[in-house]
Amino acid sequence: MFDIGFSEIFVIAVVALLVLGPERLPKAARFAGLWVRRARAQWYSVKSELENELADEELRRSLRQTQADLREAQESLRNQIHDSRDSLQRELREAERSVEALDGKPADAATAEPTALPAPTAPAHDDERR
Repeated sequence: MFDIGFSEIFVIAVVALLVLGPERLPKAARFAGLWVRRARAQWYSVKSELENELADEELRRSLRQTQADLREAQESLRNQIHDSRDSLQRELREAERSVEALDGKPADAATAEPTALPAPTAPAHDDERR
């Protein structure tokens, strides 16, 4: 902070002794010490408050960045879901067209009329297996 050496402190002490005298010097030293302690306490308080505010601001900045990243990821997921849905719908339409082409009738008509499946037949050699 301040670059005060021993020689400067000695000069200040000699001047204080000459100006104040030996009776008032101890009281003045205590008073000066009290003010130095108060100044240091105030300095540490301000320093601590500044550090806390900087930490709070850094945390807020980090939270805003995280929120932006989450919104970006959410939008990306929405786009992927829409793309997948569109792709599946395209595949479904292509499959319906393929069924239409195989049956020779529209896909809606094929799904509207249920077709009966043939009943399963028993194997011809069922008696021989037992």
